[in-house]
Amino acid sequence: MANDPLEHGGPLPGTDLPHDDPMAATGPARDDPRAGVALPHDDLVTRAASASDESGEGRQPRTGALEQAPHPTPRTGTALGAPAGRREGREKVTGNARYAAEYPVPGRVHAWPVPAAVARGRVTSVDTSAALALPGVLAVLTPGDAPRLGETDDATLAVLQNRHVPHRGWCVALAVAETLEAARAAARAVRVGYATEHHDVVLRPDHPDAYEPEGGAQPGRLEHGDPHGAFAAADVRLDTEYRVPPLHNHPMEPHASTAHWDGDRLTVYTSSQGSTTVQSVLAGLFDLPEEHVTVVAEHVGGGFGSKGTPRPDVVLAAMAARHTGRPVTVAYPRRYMPTVVGHRAPTLHRLRLGATADGHLTAVLHEVTTHTSHVRKYVERAAVPSRVMYTAQHLLSSHRVVPLDVPSPSWMRAPGEAPGMYALESAVDELAGALGVDPVELRIRNEPEREPGSGKPFSSRHLAECLREGARRFGWDRRDPRPRSRTEGPLLIGTGVAAATYPVLIRPSTATAQALPDGTFLIRVNAADIGTGARTVLAQVAADALGASLDRVRTEVGRSDLPPASLAGDSSGTASWGWAVHEACAALAGRLAEHPGPLSAEGLLVRSDTAGRADADSPYARHAFGAHFAEVAVDTVTGEVRARRMLGVFAAGRILNARTARSQFVGGMIMGLGMALTEGSTMDAPFGDFTEADLASYHVPAHADVPGIEADWIEEDDPHLNPMGSKGVGEIGIVGTAAALGNAVHHATGIRFRELPLTPDRVLTGLLAER
Repeated sequence: MANDPLEHGGPLPGTDLPHDDPMAATGPARDDPRAGVALPHDDLVTRAASASDESGEGRQPRTGALEQAPHPTPRTGTALGAPAGRREGREKVTGNARYAAEYPVPGRVHAWPVPAAVARGRVTSVDTSAALALPGVLAVLTPGDAPRLGETDDATLAVLQNRHVPHRGWCVALAVAETLEAARAAARAVRVGYATEHHDVVLRPDHPDAYEPEGGAQPGRLEHGDPHGAFAAADVRLDTEYRVPPLHNHPMEPHASTAHWDGDRLTVYTSSQGSTTVQSVLAGLFDLPEEHVTVVAEHVGGGFGSKGTPRPDVVLAAMAARHTGRPVTVAYPRRYMPTVVGHRAPTLHRLRLGATADGHLTAVLHEVTTHTSHVRKYVERAAVPSRVMYTAQHLLSSHRVVPLDVPSPSWMRAPGEAPGMYALESAVDELAGALGVDPVELRIRNEPEREPGSGKPFSSRHLAECLREGARRFGWDRRDPRPRSRTEGPLLIGTGVAAATYPVLIRPSTATAQALPDGTFLIRVNAADIGTGARTVLAQVAADALGASLDRVRTEVGRSDLPPASLAGDSSGTASWGWAVHEACAALAGRLAEHPGPLSAEGLLVRSDTAGRADADSPYARHAFGAHFAEVAVDTVTGEVRARRMLGVFAAGRILNARTARSQFVGGMIMGLGMALTEGSTMDAPFGDFTEADLASYHVPAHADVPGIEADWIEEDDPHLNPMGSKGVGEIGIVGTAAALGNAVHHATGIRFRELPLTPDRVLTGLLAER
């Protein structure tokens, strides 16, 4: 669930052509007897035959021999790992890239939603007369006349199907008009009557409706040994609480969709992290064969998880298009997004750490309470990082969830890990202070041999190396550990550290690779490029597997009529799509090596499907790791916290594109800075809604907030992942950043702030209380 600012580079390696035209002027290889196929075929045959013998170099995982055969480490070519510029860069900076609301479909009209004005209740009446009397207004859809939808597992999509209002902001009508302005005016003219009901939107740890969730990839509760007894018997004990507020996804491109019908065939242009999923969901809702639904999401202006599954905009656009017989665009206003596209649910953390006098953890207890909605259950499993990070024979990691009358929470970059590691790494820093042990050393001292929660060996774990290298580069050895030990006039200067982790997740995908008679290659896979450079990186994967230069490879992504693929989320996109692309290209290379004579006009086509392998259970615990270091200045007059410098060092498998990977790391760190210092939302209990509903009140970091940020990685060879040896990089950057900054603020001030964000009012209150 990740995306970052555009990286626009120069020509592709090995060509003078601009990288938005990789197909131009590519003639046959000089020595190739088959015109137009520029491949070192004999070398490819040798590679295929010897692949099982290639083990690569680097540190081997600390594991015994397991029966799962490792993937061979691909031989490094000129394409994979290179800092290739983004292929769609020129289209984006010149405005030629089309986003969901920008497709000029003939006859297109616009729709504007009407949000519920009560926190819970029932619609008793909808008066559309004033709206329909306005010039250019075509229709107002209401629960009484909107098209009926089929059954869905996601109740957030069952819009305008009944009169129930589960939370404020729920769509209760949709105005459709010739222009966007007319649709907005019509929506405001709709008069809705309600029968209100009592609502409850307040999360508290002692809520009587709290329960432990069941199901999911991770159990709601995991317990090993006797954590309570071990904690009570520990030499040193820490019992503390942390709070993370609701956080909101605010991608640059809001959630938008354009839909039109041609008979019983539906085409939608939508902003989505996975158009294969959108296709199947729409087919079910409108009772269509999947092949009658085409979903286009070629360019996506950010998502951060909120576009991982279909949202109401795409359903409303399709409903309105069917009702009016016109193509319809629905673009959610930014002020509506906190209530309709998901949010990071607030989390209340209680952490108890027990340790020996020399700093070895004996007990870890991490208990989290969070909220969900009555519409769709989603649990922010923020205690899961405690099952990964540190050695402790006695472990309790548990979640309790409270259903409230709130908008449905959902994915936001690094769900679970981002808030969970903030609390855990802050508590570890507290424990280091209580023990008198350096925070870097305490983390290294408690490195586990196996994953504490599952008992599985790690496929690779280089956290200690990240911590040591980060400490060296940051100048950690020059740090005076005493709080308030460094000042500059009214400024208190502090430094902090935190570890990071994110799981390696891989999902099945399909891809095709086609060799064309002009010597070029076409790779087709329904990947989603949400600003991460997927087109470019997949071309690099293909070029490496084919042994071809990058300028001879073209990729097509972002359409449901391409080979189906998994969504872009959980840092799984490239690892999943790349596996299918690599496999198809390796097979194509083998066929080309055996192909006699020139290619036909159709060329050669190979299809790959990784189902049953990409999603197979692994005997290894697979994670990316990292270390964050931060320096802050705290103004004792205003309470303002300014980050001065930040460093992240990561172990994320093989880096497939140095430029786009660094952009992802840095983007995640900036988002973590926002989480720590500026971003936060509050629930207005009587009103039943989030107070911070737009970018004027919900403060994402601006350029002036972002210091010099350095992100780098260590070389890591992990043969137990996928054919590329890669881990996801989209989310590991945000994990741990907030804790490193919070720990730096504590070092600067001597005050432990336990609730984010660290805004001037909160910090100044703490400083004044200390005087």
